[in-house]
Amino acid sequence: MATSYPLPEGFTELEIVGIGTVLLVEALLGFCLNGLTVISFRKIKELRTPGNFLVLSVALADCGICINAFIAAFSSFLRYWPYGSDGCQIHGFQGFVTALASISSSAAVAWDRYHHYCTRSKLQWSTAVSMVIFVWVFSAFWSMMPLLGWGEYDYEPLRTCCTLDYTKGDRNYVTFLFAMAIFNFVIPVFIMLTAYQSIDQKFKKSGQFKFNTSLPIKTLVICWGPYCLLCFYAAVENVTFISPKLRMIPAIIAKTVPTVDAFVYALGNENYRGGIWQFLTGQKTEKAEVDNKTK
Repeated sequence: MATSYPLPEGFTELEIVGIGTVLLVEALLGFCLNGLTVISFRKIKELRTPGNFLVLSVALADCGICINAFIAAFSSFLRYWPYGSDGCQIHGFQGFVTALASISSSAAVAWDRYHHYCTRSKLQWSTAVSMVIFVWVFSAFWSMMPLLGWGEYDYEPLRTCCTLDYTKGDRNYVTFLFAMAIFNFVIPVFIMLTAYQSIDQKFKKSGQFKFNTSLPIKTLVICWGPYCLLCFYAAVENVTFISPKLRMIPAIIAKTVPTVDAFVYALGNENYRGGIWQFLTGQKTEKAEVDNKTK
């Protein structure tokens, strides 16, 4: 029974239940919204375009984050991690690979939007499939490194979920963190920033704003920023001086990514939103060019 296990240090019973509840809500809401995105892509023929395939990659990655959050929520209600050290390594790997794939897939969408609106070049299926395969293989490569000894997966402060161990702050952690961050965060952010700035300039010249060009970047920075700051702070200071409760906040904020992404990339996309509406109601919206033109 859960009552036979002591409370994690620094947390009260109410706080553990509260964190578990928040994680559960994030997991269920994000999974439902992104699951709807995935199913609509599968069921509505008009949605199956190369550009929307990149949106599908974001949704699949975000579904993976939701599964990770659901497991963390379940363990939080138990007040302990029930799957052992091997389960911790698997949980850490699964969470890391889906998080990195979500970020890189968002950059891929930005790259596609730039070419669509600024160069007027049409994305081919072969290119879209190659990009998605590269994103997932690349994310899996970096997520595998802690399992091979470069970096390490360990328990979060609540000790009911696992992630990259930032508490040691040793050379092994620092070298992995900086290398991983450059290729999986800095470069994707640079791609998104330059792409959306170019698109914004294009919209200003034409006077037609198809979507909010600043929203994807704001989403990335707000959701992942606190966690990234915590990890980088751990590279230069002893992060254990920060209370466990405060160290859990960035992880909880990061778990909102799936829900926010669903509104940014699927429900916020007139093209995709019309396909989802058709899937749910069987009614087509006003005849639109469902060919990746409205993003």
